[in-house]
Amino acid sequence: MDKNFKLTVIISLVCIVAVSIVYLWAKPQEKNNNEVVFWSLQMGTFDGYMKPLIAEFEKQNPDIKIKWIDVPYSEGEKRTLASILSSTPPDLVNLTPDFSSVLAQKQALEYIDCKKLNSYNKQIVQSLMVDDKCYAVPFYATSSVTFYNKQLLQKAGVKKIPATYNQLNEIAPLIKSKTGAFVTMPTLTENDTLLKILNKSDINTPETFVTDKSVQIFNGYRKLYQNDLIPKESVTQNHQEALEKYMSGQLAFIQSGANFLNIVKENAPQVFKYTDVSSQLVGDNGKYDVSIMNLIIPARAKHKDGALRFALFLTNKQNQIELAKLTTVLPVNNEALKDEYFNTFDKNDVISKARVLSSKQLSNLQKQVKFKNNHKEILTLLNTTVQQILLENGSIKEKLETAADNWKRLE
Repeated sequence: MDKNFKLTVIISLVCIVAVSIVYLWAKPQEKNNNEVVFWSLQMGTFDGYMKPLIAEFEKQNPDIKIKWIDVPYSEGEKRTLASILSSTPPDLVNLTPDFSSVLAQKQALEYIDCKKLNSYNKQIVQSLMVDDKCYAVPFYATSSVTFYNKQLLQKAGVKKIPATYNQLNEIAPLIKSKTGAFVTMPTLTENDTLLKILNKSDINTPETFVTDKSVQIFNGYRKLYQNDLIPKESVTQNHQEALEKYMSGQLAFIQSGANFLNIVKENAPQVFKYTDVSSQLVGDNGKYDVSIMNLIIPARAKHKDGALRFALFLTNKQNQIELAKLTTVLPVNNEALKDEYFNTFDKNDVISKARVLSSKQLSNLQKQVKFKNNHKEILTLLNTTVQQILLENGSIKEKLETAADNWKRLE
């Protein structure tokens, strides 16, 4: 018995020592396990921006480590959905508001205290809400402006730059007859281009889709198309093709992001020489549209507090200004938007002028359309409808009524 007792004591002591060693080894590792996994979209070329930013955050927050993973834009939604359905999603994800909104409505995201977003553009924050709850931190924005070829306008005798879609469409015959160029190429079936045009005249539901105002807009584009006043590719091709036509002198106007001016400058210096910019075209409500990127925290994330702290750091005044200078995107932080960089420009520098114009547009934004279900299917329906209207004759209102009925079924 004594030998057994001694053996039991020895084994117990060995176990206690072993457990103590494991505990002491594991305890400091807990801090290393407090690692916030951040997925960005298509930012892999910005190591020089992200790595020092992460290092500074970790210096200010020694209890948190950031693991940054850049995801190709085309795979962002697919990867995020797969990760959210798993038990190990990333802690912070850079996504589009459209997809984020769907996830929020499915209760897949962590809601954020809206008071923590008081320093951001109010209209943008409101667009990132579901049932009056905030589900995302705004990351950055872009708001297109109007490029125009001064040489073509001079040849056509156009002295007043159009501010609305109607004004632009009205000068299409003059541009074509005097210069042989098209007034623009609207790329009506590219993603949500058509929806944005309609939304700026408050046409954004199945009910408003079938109104005299809506019929008038579609009829205007039909006349332009059938009278060869806009390119035939307007119902099939995208912004890249439109930009190429602008750079070859075939278009007098194009709606585009300020960053595309650099492409014009590099690839078509003669056209860039005569390029100027004005504010984005508007509909009858006089408001501008915006494209936003946001940051979301999955409901199953393991480090939600750290993720939010990093999201707010990533979008503070200093970091927003630095990102904007590197990429030509716009800040969503109000303090950053007050910076001189977004409020003054050299009259001889069209790129700085575009930056200031687009930043000013953020104070007068059109409310964005949100679909509860079948977002992509509804956009496809709208784009197919405009193709039918432009390519076929017959009643526009009847085609809109059919589309509106299908829209209701998809919602």
